[in-house]
Amino acid sequence: MNTGCKRFNLFRAALLMLLALGFAPLGVAQEAAPPAAAEAAAPPAGVKWQELSDSQRKVLGKFESRWDQLPLARQRQLANGAQRWLSMPPDQRANARERFQRWQSLDTEQRRKIRNRYQQFNNLPPAEQARIRKNFRRFQALPPEQRRELRERFRELTPQQRKRLRENLRPR
Repeated sequence: MNTGCKRFNLFRAALLMLLALGFAPLGVAQEAAPPAAAEAAAPPAGVKWQELSDSQRKVLGKFESRWDQLPLARQRQLANGAQRWLSMPPDQRANARERFQRWQSLDTEQRRKIRNRYQQFNNLPPAEQARIRKNFRRFQALPPEQRRELRERFRELTPQQRKRLRENLRPR
């Protein structure tokens, strides 16, 4: 597998893991977000360790000793993330765990690049995001040999040729 594909897969894995654990980036709406007026009127409430379910406390065990020192928003993120984790089927948990381990193995520069690409993707119009997702699914559906061949051909292109190719793939 080439470096570009590995990076994209790591990016995708990291994104899924972050979303699964409740670390949704800015711009991704939270389902139960309170109205802005209500949020401004009352200080944000944290989650007391004792209010977590036994299962959530087990998942979040490494945070117990410092739970009260965590920012209130972080407590909510972790509690929500633990709940999502617990709702995942075992195979999804295994995939998420593996992807998170790969994310952890990346150096700071690799993570920074992935975060930047994620932010660039989020800044795209929804139609462009949908187009990219669709093309990615189409690429993933190809046989491995054909994907390898396309990657090799793409790597052989000059930067100008790559740019032209990307522009030609965009709907007009």
